[in-house]
Amino acid sequence: MTRHWVAAAILLMAAGLNGPPALAQNYPTRPVTMIIPFAAGGPADVTGRIVADIFSRHLGQRFVVENIGGAGGTIGALRAARAAADGYTIFFGHMGTNALAPAFYPNMGYDPQKDFEPIGLTAEYPELLVVRKDFPANNLSEFVAYAKANASKLNVGHAGVGSVSYIGCLLLNAAIGIKPTLVPFTGTAPVLNAMLGGEIDYECDPVLGSLAQVRAGAVRALAIASKKRSPMLPDLPTSYEQGLPEFDCAVFYAAFAPVGTPKPIIEKLAAALNEGLNEESVQKRLADLGADIVEPDRRGPKPLADLVRSESARLIPILNAATEK
Repeated sequence: MTRHWVAAAILLMAAGLNGPPALAQNYPTRPVTMIIPFAAGGPADVTGRIVADIFSRHLGQRFVVENIGGAGGTIGALRAARAAADGYTIFFGHMGTNALAPAFYPNMGYDPQKDFEPIGLTAEYPELLVVRKDFPANNLSEFVAYAKANASKLNVGHAGVGSVSYIGCLLLNAAIGIKPTLVPFTGTAPVLNAMLGGEIDYECDPVLGSLAQVRAGAVRALAIASKKRSPMLPDLPTSYEQGLPEFDCAVFYAAFAPVGTPKPIIEKLAAALNEGLNEESVQKRLADLGADIVEPDRRGPKPLADLVRSESARLIPILNAATEK
């Protein structure tokens, strides 16, 4: 009996020593679910599907997208946080779900910084300030002056509490020092429709969301919340150029896994993502969506963890103050 126990112990030790490398070498052996916590067709979904394609091609297995929307993305995030930490469920989140959600959902059931392992940053989408066509301002400084004088009359559209459009305009309003009426919708498209109908005065959303309407002249963009101009709208000055650097909102989109996912698997996913982001075809697809391409030194788990921490520290106090009654 003693010999059997000794043999079993040796086998267990060997499995413990050889398990993680073997696990990483063989991973994935079956399809992987990628949870995207928003509806199909939006920036998170489109970008997430590009990432799923990268993983599929570089790891030789299907990565199946599952859209689980609601509550600013926190319902899908909670589902991912509670999934088995075996590499077969990964999460494609953004600045809201994985850095700023605690400002809006104190009882959401997960901790963005403790319940996820960062895999890598994929892209950043600077937000635009977009106003209705007949809004009485032609640039950011004129907008600020008008907004300060008429804050109680202004209606701001957003795609739900915790959405990137909600976060962007909260930061803008905080920078100006106003608290206009915030009007929720189910997505960016309904916000723009309401703006076309004169019900909404302005909104903030990544470039892709309103680009077609801006180019068509149906609405007007007054600033991009970034240090550099967008190649999609090269004539549009940045918030920094126009004297309002506090309006700085480049929404990050990134891949995560449930906490406890073996490090070799995280490293394999991160390496595949990095290889994919180096591809010219991928960079073109992201650039065509209005994304800023992530530099190589900002990719991987550690830079993403640092970004989550820094954006949380920078923005949550501002958002908490902006939402106080």
